[in-house]
Amino acid sequence: MENDWYDYFIAALSRKFPKKSQLTQELIDLLFIEREAVYRRLRKEVPFPIYEIVKIASEWNISLDEIIGISSGQIPFLMRRINYLDPSAEELKFLRLIIDGISYFKDYPNTEYMYICNKLPRQVLAGHEYLNLFYLFKWVYQYGNEKTPIPLSQIVNSEEKKKLSAEYYQAIKQVPTTSLIYDRRLFDYLVSDIQYFHSILMITDEEKELIKKDLKTMLDYLLEVANKGCYPETHNKVNIYISQINIDTPYSYIFSPEVSVCFIHVFEKHEIHSYNSEMVENFRTWMQLKKRTSTQISEVDEKSRIEFFAQQKQLVERL
Repeated sequence: MENDWYDYFIAALSRKFPKKSQLTQELIDLLFIEREAVYRRLRKEVPFPIYEIVKIASEWNISLDEIIGISSGQIPFLMRRINYLDPSAEELKFLRLIIDGISYFKDYPNTEYMYICNKLPRQVLAGHEYLNLFYLFKWVYQYGNEKTPIPLSQIVNSEEKKKLSAEYYQAIKQVPTTSLIYDRRLFDYLVSDIQYFHSILMITDEEKELIKKDLKTMLDYLLEVANKGCYPETHNKVNIYISQINIDTPYSYIFSPEVSVCFIHVFEKHEIHSYNSEMVENFRTWMQLKKRTSTQISEVDEKSRIEFFAQQKQLVERL
């Protein structure tokens, strides 16, 4: 029990679930052992058997480097595949953990969330039913492995998934500081995508109008956020920028004194991520530098803000 690797392993568990009560319950559920047995393991009175360590590492995507506390010169990124169209009970539980994890950051005023994107980020989509449904449809169409393409009319969001989306939409606004950098052509890309799927009869006229209505509502909301420089519901700080050069890949990070993680967003609705502190710090540096080629439209530069939202509303009217 004096081996350093065991301390690194316990530290890796704490990074996954910073709240001790949540970590304890997750270990009980995963390992099917009593609460006191978990306490003894976390206090290092009794070691985790090797088969439990393997199961934890596999289920929670903990790398060997994290467990033994060494640097191999390689920085691991992880990805968890989720079937968003028909998620299993385990996948729904994982989505719930994401929401709980985001809610955790509200108690840390120095927490910072930054997202650079060339498509509407999830925290915006989650509050708009038909926009959210369109992105789910697009993901299924491109990556759903369906033999026959499924039209938007056959994409069904269960009540449980709608509830999770609504809770995520509220939770993300609890983060003390958020910075968003949008590709200047983001809405142009989105409108073109909608028009394409409408032209091949995968989206009906009525569905297109519902998406258009959501887009208008969302633009009005984003304008309010940009004017105030904060979420109106929580008054937490929001900085909105428009990139003057194209954004090739969406990136994001969450940084706090307790736990930090960086993401590369891929395949429409997935992301690969890393808790490696060196990589998170690199992400922070690289993404902050992106502001050099971006224009801030929240609070300051009223002329650019008015022009940007007027242009986006004109694009939406093309639908």
